[in-house]
Amino acid sequence: MTLLLGPNRYGKAETRLVRVVRDGDVHHLKDINVSSSLSGEMESVHLTGDNAAVLPTDTQKNTVYAFARRHGVDQIEDFALLLARHYVDSQPTIHHARVEIEEYAWERIPATGHSFVRTGQEVRTCVVHYDRDGSVSVVSGLKDLVVLNSTGSEFHGYIVDGYTTLKPTTDRILATAVTARWRHSVTDVDFGKSYAEVRKLLLEAFADTHSLSLQQTLYAMGRRALEARPEVCEIRFAMPNKHHFLVDLEPFGLDNDNEVFYAADRPYGLIEGTVLREDAPDAGQAWE
Repeated sequence: MTLLLGPNRYGKAETRLVRVVRDGDVHHLKDINVSSSLSGEMESVHLTGDNAAVLPTDTQKNTVYAFARRHGVDQIEDFALLLARHYVDSQPTIHHARVEIEEYAWERIPATGHSFVRTGQEVRTCVVHYDRDGSVSVVSGLKDLVVLNSTGSEFHGYIVDGYTTLKPTTDRILATAVTARWRHSVTDVDFGKSYAEVRKLLLEAFADTHSLSLQQTLYAMGRRALEARPEVCEIRFAMPNKHHFLVDLEPFGLDNDNEVFYAADRPYGLIEGTVLREDAPDAGQAWE
């Protein structure tokens, strides 16, 4: 029997970094979580334990901190590109780098220069891939963007079989926690502006769409972003349906005209989908 070493990678997961920029009495805060994965000429370390080709994961962690001090941290996509290029370009045994970053939002407390409150906003994300041949992939995104429409949503006309108990409705609460990831067709991008605009478009489409299904809303959100942002060629969603069930108040002699709901956390419907340009390069490729 012949055995072969298959695809592999290694790296440092979840390097937590908080960067404070002191502009006199006014401070600026950047709070991120960085994970790196490297691959290349790794046969010997797996087969014989020879570490000569390995850049230690501890070194990857230290590089994150040193680069934060030397170069600063502005847009997470740019910082991820900087790290990925460094790992590949500085080490001949490293052929590919993947850098993933999550960013956590803080807001300055009013009338202060150095006091902050962690906001309830979504988590901003990015994943960068960089190869020795110079090919680059940048995927921006967000997760835990919790949104809700208290009306303007219906659900009916679905398959009914012997196990169906769900009643059709023409007026329901539609709520979800959006995870969205969008791939850039170019890397010469103002990532901060692009992120803000895509986020705004997603929210506008969610609010504007009279929804007959969460799938319809998903597509409308992706379409709105792609039509307005030429630098984005593909966007992928995972959107749980955060069910809100009308509570039966008749036992208490009360009516309930779509006012009192039970918010269920599980089980939940999970809607996933991709919207992309017909001419998107490498359409449907894996992003992991």
